[in-house]
Order: sequence, then structure tokens, then C-alpha cells
Amino acid sequence: MAAGGSSTWLRYQPDSALTQWFHQRTQGTERNRRSRRIAIVAVARRLAIALWRYLKDGVVSEGAQLKSI
Repeated sequence: MAAGGSSTWLRYQPDSALTQWFHQRTQGTERNRRSRRIAIVAVARRLAIALWRYLKDGVVSEGAQLKSI
């Protein structure tokens, strides 16, 4: 489930620092699926931390765009 959330983040938040980190980390690993899976799990962990910081302190992750309701 976490990997699905992180891939959705990567798709809909292309300008965030976390997405930029993922693309920099996986650059040149198109053929190495294992490295990409490991990076997706790392994104999921970082997203969990970012969500916790948002809920606790109201801090939005750098580059993330919130949708107004």
C-alpha cells in the first residue's frame, strides 16, 4: 500500500523535493528494477515522516502543492 502511495506522489507532485530526490537517485537505473523498488520504499518512508510533520507541526514538504477545498 505504501508503494502505491509513493508512486502516486511521484506522479502528482513532480516539483517536490522528494520527487526530485527520487529522480536523481534512480537516474540511469532504468534496467535495474531492484534499485527503483528500493527507492520507492524509501520515498514511502520519507512520505510517512512528511505526513507526521504536517500533522504535528503544520509543516508542508518543500515543493509540495496542496489542493484548496
